[in-house]
Amino acid sequence: MNARKRERDAKLAPDSRVSLFENAFVHGLGSDFERMAHDEGFLFVAGVDEVGRGCLAGPVVAGACILDLSKPLPEGLDDSKKVTPEKRESIAEELKATAVAYSVGRIEAEEIDRINILEATKKAMLAAIEALSPAADYLLIDALQLKGTRLPQKAIIKGDSISVSIAAASIIAKTYRDALMRELHNEFPLYGFDGHKGYGCASHFAAIREYGPCPLHRMTFRGVASDSPDAGRITPL
Repeated sequence: MNARKRERDAKLAPDSRVSLFENAFVHGLGSDFERMAHDEGFLFVAGVDEVGRGCLAGPVVAGACILDLSKPLPEGLDDSKKVTPEKRESIAEELKATAVAYSVGRIEAEEIDRINILEATKKAMLAAIEALSPAADYLLIDALQLKGTRLPQKAIIKGDSISVSIAAASIIAKTYRDALMRELHNEFPLYGFDGHKGYGCASHFAAIREYGPCPLHRMTFRGVASDSPDAGRITPL
């Protein structure tokens, strides 16, 4: 069965999200899930992951990446949290040069506050998936099921540690978001976004207490809002 027919069938059958890999046991980072999907006729298997879900400020960003498994993978490819910032940057550049497709989606703090972080994460993932060209015909997603797409998919717990496509998506998302937060630091230099990238840490909490939140902050997150949520908000330079 070819990929085009599978995509058509996926649109017709909501239960097509059921995994191909019910009996698969994978230990360690590799391309097992991708190759099993290829063996079933899927051509464009996209890994999907997010970064910034736990931040106090800035957007949640999702990455999507379709790897070309006929080409060597970047040396050191892994879950972005396990890779140094310098190595992440070099891996990201290599992925951009060799991947079939990659993309990002982002949802800003204001919308995160309005719809909650879980729904915002899913929306960022869907935006990343929709931006892929060529389009994905199968999804490997870190931890989450996406009901907002009819594409067949597999949610993999700790997927960025066992699927090379999800690991690649995590690197793409992380390097994009880190660069964005360094840029936003120039608009809001009081908070140290170029260092902690919006995550909660002692210096970040201290800056919020001293200066109040700025428009990048997620007002529904603990430690951000004061008794008067709109009081003292800092505007960009």
